[in-house]
Amino acid sequence: MLEMLINAKKAERRPWELFFVGIFYATLSVLLVQWIFAKDAVLVNYSGILIVTFTVMFSIPFIYYTIKLEEKKITAKSRTVPLLREHEKAIKAFLWLFIGFVVAYSFWYIVLDSPVNFKAQIETYCLINQPGHVQDCAAQYGIPKTTTTGLATGKERFVMIFTNNVFVLIFTLIFSLIFGAGVIFILAWNASVIAAAVGMFTKSELSALPIGLVRYLIHGIPEIASYFIVALAGGIMSVAVIKHEYGTEKFWEVLHDSLNLIIIAVVVLFFAGLIEVFITPRFF
Repeated sequence: MLEMLINAKKAERRPWELFFVGIFYATLSVLLVQWIFAKDAVLVNYSGILIVTFTVMFSIPFIYYTIKLEEKKITAKSRTVPLLREHEKAIKAFLWLFIGFVVAYSFWYIVLDSPVNFKAQIETYCLINQPGHVQDCAAQYGIPKTTTTGLATGKERFVMIFTNNVFVLIFTLIFSLIFGAGVIFILAWNASVIAAAVGMFTKSELSALPIGLVRYLIHGIPEIASYFIVALAGGIMSVAVIKHEYGTEKFWEVLHDSLNLIIIAVVVLFFAGLIEVFITPRFF
């Protein structure tokens, strides 16, 4: 029933509707995990993973049919620029879905005021921002211990962040090639990590939620857009292989289109890193 909330063709006509779908899916996931697993002494420690897992389950049908629709648009007569503009519709739909995830996760992080629900996300945030003091950083945000050094500013921090993001980009591409729609797990996971960062930045004050979202979405949107672009590239290649098109003219057109998308994704990711390191800190 949930997968019928919106279809791929409708989403490309009105991508903003995916914002509310994303909020609904993420909210339902948080509440289900809170209701079912909050009192389980073992599984409560994995709430962050379970929340993402439920969100992925709800989102997979939409992601799969969108990727399938994009693959159908590629023909031997397709030109690169018009084709990229067609893919732009799917990217916008994915981005609205992602923003819905971030808003809902951030809201519930603050309202529930229970860091253990996002334990894995907090530890990931600390690993990126305080690599030498992960346990101390996590403890600071309410996660019991189970090292502020590291690369903090300037060119070295940019290299570290960009390298890490490229690694995620490559993993996203590989994951989408193996299981096209399954890439939503990586993207939902990133949404939950950003939400945890928003919650920590706002110190769990609901009134500070808007400024917290702006703080992380300034660079988060282009960064995640690059992941969606490369996910789309891998996804349409995956669909082409499934349809046994390899070796045909259509397959080479798909491959050419996918390579263009990958190049664009790397460029967007580079600028997202510049924004995160050199621009965002000037305002926050």
